[in-house]
Amino acid sequence: MNNAVTDVAGVRVGHAEDQDAATGCTVLLFDSPVVGGVDVRGGAPGTRELACLDPTNLVSEIHAIYLAGGSAFGLDGAAGVMRYLEEHGIGFDVGVARVPIVPGAVLFDLVVGRADVRPTPEMAYTACTVATSGPVTRGNVGAGCGCSIGKGAGPKRSMKSGLGTAAVREGDLVVGAIVAVNAFGDVLDPNTGELIAGALDKSGSTLVDSRSVMGCVSIFPGNTTIGAIVTNARLTKGEATRVAMMAHDGYARTIRPVHTLVDGDTVIAAGTGAVRANVSIVGAFAADAMAAAVINAVNAAKPSHGLPSWSSLFA
Repeated sequence: MNNAVTDVAGVRVGHAEDQDAATGCTVLLFDSPVVGGVDVRGGAPGTRELACLDPTNLVSEIHAIYLAGGSAFGLDGAAGVMRYLEEHGIGFDVGVARVPIVPGAVLFDLVVGRADVRPTPEMAYTACTVATSGPVTRGNVGAGCGCSIGKGAGPKRSMKSGLGTAAVREGDLVVGAIVAVNAFGDVLDPNTGELIAGALDKSGSTLVDSRSVMGCVSIFPGNTTIGAIVTNARLTKGEATRVAMMAHDGYARTIRPVHTLVDGDTVIAAGTGAVRANVSIVGAFAADAMAAAVINAVNAAKPSHGLPSWSSLFA
């Protein structure tokens, strides 16, 4: 197995990015429509089509998930996913057309690289064309290309982060997570509680607890951790929403502080319906997978645009 969200059968992941500008997008495509849910806990989200996932609303299935940098500008890129799916005859049948349902979320990466370059429909279309069910590239790719963490002492003393993925398997049940970690807070090892990446001291070589220094500077508003959970379990929209809620525990175990007013933390969850499973068990595994994916995102990141990474400082 890939220890990735693609361990769930029928899931493909594609990235596209501009390394010079430090921004990009990640697309999850499904061989068949999936049932989705969502939970938003950050105070500054940038999202699209999430209302469709409300259990009280009409649409029951989704066709892709879009994760991107670029702040609100990056939402435009989802048009490329829409075009790709329409060309392949995929979408919600409204009689005169098939309308692809593509929920998505964006993060703020404009302070790394170039602020005037953002994910475009062409970039997202490319991500669709290269999407694969095999191993998932991690680190400075896709939506993780411009990610950074530990802004408590300001963005200049933050560290490079990226995109990570992980999966949990128990018998026939598989739960996978994928996440772009662009948190205001620091990242810690959930097993020991020790900081592993985040805000740095003035020397740029030692970690400091963001909570201890965040009152000394203006709180940086551009952050957000965005991710998705995909499982082969059979879920209703309400159950998928519960899984998304429980997956936020993975954020809480590894990011401190998390869900702040200057983060737009979002988790989208989806079930392919291949196996029956208790939703509480799925949600518990979702939290485990998400925590592992966050750590994977930090460990896989490389130094970029003047920001050091875990691999360059502490590996």
